[in-house]
Amino acid sequence: MQAGFDFEKARFNMVEQQVRPWDVLDQSVLDLLFVVKREDFVPPPYRALAFSDMEIPLRIDEVDTGESMWSPKLEARVLQEVAIRPHETVLEIGTGSGYLSALLAHKGQQVLSVEIDPRLKAFGEANLARAGVHNVKIELADASRGWQAKAPYDVIVVTGSLPVLPDSLRNQLRIGGRLAVIVGEDPAMEAQIVTRVSDDGYDTVRLFETSVKPLRNAVRPSSFRF
Repeated sequence: MQAGFDFEKARFNMVEQQVRPWDVLDQSVLDLLFVVKREDFVPPPYRALAFSDMEIPLRIDEVDTGESMWSPKLEARVLQEVAIRPHETVLEIGTGSGYLSALLAHKGQQVLSVEIDPRLKAFGEANLARAGVHNVKIELADASRGWQAKAPYDVIVVTGSLPVLPDSLRNQLRIGGRLAVIVGEDPAMEAQIVTRVSDDGYDTVRLFETSVKPLRNAVRPSSFRF
């Protein structure tokens, strides 16, 4: 990385040129982007790209895990739209670098993050510990159908795309709970907020089209009907 890189200027430019123009206007979310240092969660070779409008590869010790960090504007927009309150519990499916986990943790009371890749679990835990974030617990498991053991949750955030949304995920929300999810397959994926309004009632707000890597072991639609 070049000497004298101005992280604070780059962070300010990220907020003003990428995040705010993407309809992220909640000041508490914008302020949090200055509190949680994104560069501390990025694999070291990519630190100078921490504020770029791109997905950063999660290469751990020069090994590509096949996963990436979301772009900053996507992280911030999802954080705004789920509107976490201080007393709420959050399930995050896919820890990755731990950066989004940290943002969620600053908003809510407790975050349970489930990561399928042991390298990323270790990477995320180390990043969160170094950042002083103590209200995130990371489990090593496959949570593609949710994490029933600790359900229900106030908020669920799925960090990989899903071809279809399984009922098991929606059913793990408390009434009033919100699920942030990206549904579909390339080239047609859509970010959605699903709110549980009753025992068997859900409201879905369709936010925008995007494209992110699929969640490992995601439930797939049936190809054949008999």
